[in-house]
Amino acid sequence: MTKPIVAGIIPARYASSRLPGKPLKPILGTTMIERVCRRCAESELLDIVCVATDDERIVAAVEGFGGRAVPTRADHLSGTDRLAEAAESVEADIIVNVQGDQPFIDPAMIGEAVRPMLDDPSVELSTLICPIQREDDFRDPAFVKAVIDLAGNALYFSRSLIPYPHNAVEHAVFEHVGLYVYRKETLIRLSQLPPTVLEQVESLEQLRWLEHGLRIRCVETKCSDQAFSSFSVDTAEDLARAEAMLRERGERGEREGEKD
Repeated sequence: MTKPIVAGIIPARYASSRLPGKPLKPILGTTMIERVCRRCAESELLDIVCVATDDERIVAAVEGFGGRAVPTRADHLSGTDRLAEAAESVEADIIVNVQGDQPFIDPAMIGEAVRPMLDDPSVELSTLICPIQREDDFRDPAFVKAVIDLAGNALYFSRSLIPYPHNAVEHAVFEHVGLYVYRKETLIRLSQLPPTVLEQVESLEQLRWLEHGLRIRCVETKCSDQAFSSFSVDTAEDLARAEAMLRERGERGEREGEKD
């Protein structure tokens, strides 16, 4: 049996409300989108890596560091729609949606999310979860929680604390890590589904898929440095924190006299 071709596609919009031009913002002298591409290139399971974008400035930047950019329309309402358009022009069987605002994504996490798709042809869609460690994060709506069934499939995702600790039973609270893997035909089908009530209430697109009856396989990541690997950049303050995290781990940038 021929191994499926796996493509990592990174949706990247220039027009971010909180941080315009976010993909091109430098982190210790290297743009965020280049850092994401570099991380993807280290994954042993990705045969193709490309950036899906509607902006010529991002296309130029990606091609400038030797990457591949796939131009998309500017009117997409979600990253999934942009991903689906790009996927139609990419020769691949499995599509990995790598978040363009997670510059430190661990390549091993990509492998963890892809592996169920390679091992089990019945799995159409997979993602990652990890235990929440800080109690303050349990009730923080920015941390999306996931509950799963005994087979490892998602039951629900919420910005609220789930499961609610009505009884003192030892249990883990899982955070959803926004890394998705789809079979190409599944991704195309997802992009054509109409919005649903739960999706709109929670502002979580994956609830649309659950409401339409799709199963989402959840894999608990073994990556130990989640604070770093899953860190998302949404604001100027996040950019400063990203640089601090790199310095904490011994990396210096071009502005400090050393090309990273």
